[in-house]
Amino acid sequence: MRKDIKLLHEQIRAGNFLALARGITIVENELNGYESLLLQLHENRSARVVGITGPPGAGKSTIVNALLHHWLKENKKIAVIAVDPSSPFNYGALLGDRIRMSEYYNNPNIFIRSLATRGALGGLSGKIIEITDLVKEAPFDLVLVETVGVGQSEVEIAGLADCTIVTLVPEAGDEVQTLKAGIMEIANIFVVNKADRDGAEGLYRNLRMLTHERAGLGTETPVIKTSATENNGIDLLGGEILGFLEMQQSIPEKRLQLLSEKCWRLIQEQRMKKIDQKKMVYELALAAERNDFNLYAFTRSFIAAI
Repeated sequence: MRKDIKLLHEQIRAGNFLALARGITIVENELNGYESLLLQLHENRSARVVGITGPPGAGKSTIVNALLHHWLKENKKIAVIAVDPSSPFNYGALLGDRIRMSEYYNNPNIFIRSLATRGALGGLSGKIIEITDLVKEAPFDLVLVETVGVGQSEVEIAGLADCTIVTLVPEAGDEVQTLKAGIMEIANIFVVNKADRDGAEGLYRNLRMLTHERAGLGTETPVIKTSATENNGIDLLGGEILGFLEMQQSIPEKRLQLLSEKCWRLIQEQRMKKIDQKKMVYELALAAERNDFNLYAFTRSFIAAI
């Protein structure tokens, strides 16, 4: 098994898409050898991760399509990780991106993979950190992560991406003033998509005012108008993303912040594996019958015994 995993890793680094797909399946489902595969990964600094988030209907997939078209003209090699809602029957991804991005599915410079949320909060898959790092092991220039679009809990994308794009549409104009601070803070670039619709200019102005107020003496977050179905504004957006990533390379604090967020998530995940839920419920049922029962004291003692 160890030799097989080593060979698989070498094939992934060589750009073998079939090997990468197999590796993702191993990691996502925690099949035999998944930990060995993860332990072989290098911290690849050349492939940069771009997160694209926003509410349902904001046109995230259309923007991804348009960016792929734009960057292919610049000879970029790109991976797309599209986090889809889980099927209620088998917890697999509904594979919506396979339909939306069908024209790129067989392109040798584009790799597309659907992941299911499987109940994970925040619009991402529970294995998104590990899978993204695995994809970065292949020779890509960019890795695009499109979230499922569940709303304002998607701030966790900031712990994964080198550049986070928050996409909004004119219909969200009245909601901009009530956006949580977390959404405002994670956006490295705002996109007003479907900019040909009524209300787009008002949304654009509101976002510009909000970013100006929050910037203080610092740099304002760019706000870009696009109409992705017509490819309008995509060249500007693509250039803004690459410009941000180039500038960010000189800020080691940002890199450390991203790594610490990943490390924290992985520690939480590993710690939770040690908890036997059935044992916890059994012991909790016994403890709850006592007159002096205290949930917080029970939790502390249960954790200490792990």
